[in-house]
Amino acid sequence: MLAGQRREEIAELVRRDGAVRVAELVQRFGVSDMTVRRDLEVLAEQSVLVKVHGGATAIGAPATEEPGFEAKSAVQREEKEAIAARAAALVAPGTAVAISAGTTTWALARHLLGTPGLTVVTNSLQVADVFHRQGRPDHTVVLTGGIRTPSDALVGPIAVAAIRSLNVDLLLLGVHGMSTHAGFTTPNLLEAETDRALVAAARRRIVLADHTKWGTIGISTIADLRDADVLVTDAGLGPAEREELTGQVGELLIG
Repeated sequence: MLAGQRREEIAELVRRDGAVRVAELVQRFGVSDMTVRRDLEVLAEQSVLVKVHGGATAIGAPATEEPGFEAKSAVQREEKEAIAARAAALVAPGTAVAISAGTTTWALARHLLGTPGLTVVTNSLQVADVFHRQGRPDHTVVLTGGIRTPSDALVGPIAVAAIRSLNVDLLLLGVHGMSTHAGFTTPNLLEAETDRALVAAARRRIVLADHTKWGTIGISTIADLRDADVLVTDAGLGPAEREELTGQVGELLIG
């Protein structure tokens, strides 16, 4: 394979997966470590990707950039509503559910108001407010406490300690980004720790992520793709990405 062809394929891998590792490229192309690093340098100079230690990532928002709740709630509204409706249909009456922070899970909360007998554990001020305003006597809401983030999540040691003392039937998890290389990610280190506690507390895990989350990588990984029993996304996700995710998550559903 010529150098130009190899670099084109590397660029496509980065666009598809969000990131690549030098070791994986060496094995894939059968070339030296130095050759791969030279390829990445050329592609970085062409603004195709960003070189990082041990590999490269796609060009996009900084891994630590965390938009506020209002900013995030204004984008992909229709997709988030479709995802929320599809995910809500998977929640049975009488279930103990954990709901993470996020604008898609906030939409989900509104769809769950008609589901009787729920016990809801959440680290989201916005999600808790949805259930509080409804005031159903058969709904029990447990708000974790913690330090507030720009996305109105409660995080940190208080939140983690509260979550680790609980066991829930189902987790409904919103994420900042997802990729084959990095899994499900967030730009907030404390939120990642809190979300990992939610993952560990749940017997079954449903991830809610619209198609724009594919290839976006936050600084910290919450879980691998294979840790999702179900991933609910929207019709904007391309065929190649659907095929990739189908091979990784337990079940892929389109809202």
